[in-house]
Amino acid sequence: MIRIGHCGDGYEWEETLHGRHIIRVPLMMGTFVIERYLRYNRGVMGGNLWLLCRDEEAALAAGDAAISAIQEVEGVITPFNICAAGSKPETRFPHIGPTTNHPYCPSLRHRIPDSQLPPDVSAIPEIVINGVSLSAVKRGMLVAIQAVQNISGVEYISAGNYGGKLGQHQIYLHELIA
Repeated sequence: MIRIGHCGDGYEWEETLHGRHIIRVPLMMGTFVIERYLRYNRGVMGGNLWLLCRDEEAALAAGDAAISAIQEVEGVITPFNICAAGSKPETRFPHIGPTTNHPYCPSLRHRIPDSQLPPDVSAIPEIVINGVSLSAVKRGMLVAIQAVQNISGVEYISAGNYGGKLGQHQIYLHELIA
């Protein structure tokens, strides 16, 4: 309540919604809703999948299927939903954080000498998975793989390999499906 709850200048109110104690802050358009008590704990971030697809239609279908499957796994989230950038840790602009993974960027295929894009791929959605534990992230990755493996237009399933430079865990896909 101290930091956010009084943003309604005294017109905010507390109530119970779906069994949770919440604060409602009136806004000029709608109402901002936040839980009254928030907790946090250390977790695992940066599990990811790359869905190398023939076209954007297949990429969006696969991305939607992956997200839907992951949402059923307890203890994981997909903070960026379907991410189109495919981050990389090395960048010419470190002050903004990870940037587009240019070797895998379809719009750069013929503009850069180091393109790593397979010839039959023109769209790569990345699904980032964070969770309460390494095992939860691995479960999220596995169900996503299972959800997309038979979708037409998904040519390959891979993951960003950052050589241990982005996050403290390396999750190998072949170990997930073994």
